[in-house]
Amino acid sequence: MTTPDDRPARRFDEYGPPLRVEGGLRARSTRGAIGQSWWSRRFLEVLESFALGSRLTRGRAYARRGQVLRLDVSPGEVTAEVQGSRPTPYPVRIGLAAHPEEVWRRIEAELAGQAFFSARLLAGDLPAELEEVFAEAGAPLFPERVGELAQRCGCPDFAVPCKHLAATFYLLAEAFDADPFQLLHWRGRSRADLLDRLRSLRGAHPADTPSDAGTPDALMPDAGTPDVGGAVPVLGAARATAGLPAVAPDEELARFWLSPTPLPDQPPTLATGPELLLRQLGPPGAGIGGPGLAERLRRAYREFGRGEAASPREFGRGEAASER
Repeated sequence: MTTPDDRPARRFDEYGPPLRVEGGLRARSTRGAIGQSWWSRRFLEVLESFALGSRLTRGRAYARRGQVLRLDVSPGEVTAEVQGSRPTPYPVRIGLAAHPEEVWRRIEAELAGQAFFSARLLAGDLPAELEEVFAEAGAPLFPERVGELAQRCGCPDFAVPCKHLAATFYLLAEAFDADPFQLLHWRGRSRADLLDRLRSLRGAHPADTPSDAGTPDALMPDAGTPDVGGAVPVLGAARATAGLPAVAPDEELARFWLSPTPLPDQPPTLATGPELLLRQLGPPGAGIGGPGLAERLRRAYREFGRGEAASPREFGRGEAASER
């Protein structure tokens, strides 16, 4: 017969060390910080800015021991299975709304307008300026509030994130390291769909071979190939010179050193983003706030740049606590 004194002990026995598994997804980082690329480090910085830093560390050992059995990324959702102390693995879900189709159309048009973005994406790299492109489209690349993340785990732990969610976050950051298009896929666009759309917008010939598609030249428009709408797309420098009057060939040499557009009366000034200094400096040390401090300062600088000073609560732990 079970006595009341036995029940707490038995409940405690259920939550022992996690069961060892074979063949789980093990973090490549064996010590120190997790995340090598700017986008994976930025992702973890955003999570730490939500005052989740101490909770995330609970799952670091799980991630490095291979307790995550499965990790799948789909538009708007990340699902995983994490082995805990019970025989049955816990189901984990991390939801983040995928951007609508019309938003992706605007983003793709902007990316296709500059060969720099197209070439870097085709090479499997995400330029740091990509985050600004998403922000200007009104669709941030990373979550801006902890409430945007729908965190669910089948374990009985009331903490959010629990060890199993935290381990999934770390493995997800490393998945972004291995394939940056996983981040874009989570936001609603697969690698194949995005690159096909960029080729179409830049007027690439549909008969491009896979070997051609691996070079930046494959994304350059063919002057004789019309766009889907029937007109040659206006891209790159052509945006600035579109609509200018044609110049006769005999006048070309005389006008060679002249600017095609009138120069301003005053010398131009360099317009930089309000967070340029944060990009040049390394992450702050743990003694003054760590990477989470850099993210909070980045948000503050953006607000100050727009002339709208946000409340201190938005950048501190108060916001994260209210979201929870």
